[in-house]
Order: sequence, then structure tokens, then C-alpha cells
Amino acid sequence: MKPTYLLALLLFLSLARPAAAQMYSTTDPFAHTFSIVARDPATGEMAVAVQSHWFSVGTSVSWGEAGVGVVATQSFTNKSFGLRGLALLKGGKTAQQALDELLSNDEGRDVRQVAILDNQGRVATHTGKKCVDMAGHQQGAQFSVQANMMLNASVWPAMAKAYEANAKLPLAERVLAALDAAQAAGGDVRGRQSAALLVVRGTATEGPWADRLIDLRVDDSAAPLPELHRLLSLDRAYDHMNAGDLAVEKNDMPTAIREYQAAEKMFPQNLEMKYWHAITLANKQQVPAALALLKPIFKQEPNWRVLTQRLPKVGLLTVTDAELKQILAL
Repeated sequence: MKPTYLLALLLFLSLARPAAAQMYSTTDPFAHTFSIVARDPATGEMAVAVQSHWFSVGTSVSWGEAGVGVVATQSFTNKSFGLRGLALLKGGKTAQQALDELLSNDEGRDVRQVAILDNQGRVATHTGKKCVDMAGHQQGAQFSVQANMMLNASVWPAMAKAYEANAKLPLAERVLAALDAAQAAGGDVRGRQSAALLVVRGTATEGPWADRLIDLRVDDSAAPLPELHRLLSLDRAYDHMNAGDLAVEKNDMPTAIREYQAAEKMFPQNLEMKYWHAITLANKQQVPAALALLKPIFKQEPNWRVLTQRLPKVGLLTVTDAELKQILAL
């Protein structure tokens, strides 16, 4: 945002309300945007997804914690609503109770837009009366869609319709379908720049590092939603890669091969996926098949050959010396 534009906005706000009722803080970014919070009743997973014409919108709008809930805080964003909202939910408040408490002493409530979803699927949404048109929200069964500074007032109804129509999709793909519908209906009046997707478990585990199932951001792009779709597909492919790695640890080579093949099929140009598929084949005494995969990999990027030399030392490549020489000679 250009300094002159920011100064003009601040001047407008100072004239619109008394100085004691400041609505904007330099620590809180503008995030005029559209978003969705939702819970999958079958799995309990919860998601928040967002797109905006603003840099790195996911660092401001999207908040979530496994077993607790998700929050989207936007328009004249109050970032504290994310952590404070989750803390209130964790303390036993419902989504509506948490939202009411957040807004109760917020002098900027008229320019806020906030959506909260708790682990029971209850939603609470607020669109301040001074959010920039077109602005509004719509709630449904265990979800809420909200938008401000949109090209037209059909954006958030289109989001709700798309979300409800795609009930058979996994939650991540379903909320992205809602974002796609928003963009197709007109989206942000300024255009598009960034997007984010966060999915957390319905129940917290003993390993909180694994409780964020999906955490993807496109911070700056001419087409953030297509890129977010690509990243989600890549994330799904690497789930197969991780499952293949786990199978290798358990010496379950047939499963490892199946998982690596599934990943490679999703992203056939990804050398990483092809490479570990090939190494697994070699470890299963299928060296000719491994050679066929490794030859174009080594040709495209010789450093994979360097890596291959290092694998026998740590037990990740268990071929004979003769077979190793054959592989390295490719």
C-alpha cells in the first residue's frame, strides 16, 4: 500500500470516529477478502480458507487449533482475535460466546469481519456495519462464508452454494470449491494476490506438530487459487511419499512401491518422487526396472547420482557392489 493512500485512510478514520475510538492499529493489516470456516461432520476436521488482494493474507486471517476450532479475522484485521478466540474456545466458550467477548470491548467492531467455528460445528459471524461494500456473510450447517470489498453481493451466496453442493469432497477440496465460486462470481473488487488453506484435526493428539493436517499459503501470485490447488495436490502426493518412507522403515517394500508409484502418478515430472520409487525397486531386487527410472533422472540432474553413492552407507540402498557400479555408470 502506498504511503499516501495509507495516510488518506488514516485521516478518514480519524474523522469518522473520535480519536479515543481508534479502529486501526499499525500492527493490524488490512485484509479485505473472502473466506470460509467449516467443519467436516464425518471426520471432525476443521478448516479455514481465504483469498484476498493483499500480500500474505494467510498470516493475518487464518487461525486454527486441533480439537478447538478455527477463526477468520478480516476487513480491518485484528490479529489478536485469532489467538484470543481460540483461547476462549479452549476455555469452554461456544463460538458465539467467544465472538461476543471479542467484540464487547473492541472499538473497531464496526469495521471488523470475524467468523468463528468451534469443535462442535457451531458458528458465529460478525460483519461490521462499516465494512466496505459489498460485504456480508452467510451461515450454513457447520460452516460460515464471509466477504467484504467484493465486486458484488453475489459472492458469499455463491460460496455457500458451492460448499453445500460439494459435500462428497474431502474438506480441503470442498472449501477450495467455495473460494473458486467466490472468484467466479466476481471476487474482490481489486483483484487477487494471495490465498491460504488451513485444516486441523477434530481432536488433538499427543503430537501437536501433526495436528495441522494441511497448512498451505500462496503469498503473492497473479492466480493464487490455481496455485493453491496445485499445492494441495502436491501435498496429497507427498502424503504418499511419507507413507512410502514409513513402509521402507518397516521393510515393507511392496507397500513402499505402491505408495511411491501413487505419488509419481500425481506428479510425473517430480524427480524426487521418481528417484525414491527407483531406489525402492532396486532394494527389492528389481534393478533393471530401477535403472530405467534412474537413467533419465541422472541425465537431468547429476547430483542424484552423487546422492546414490551415499545411500549404501546408511542402509537406504541394499544392492550388491556390482549392481551399485551398474547404477552409477548410467
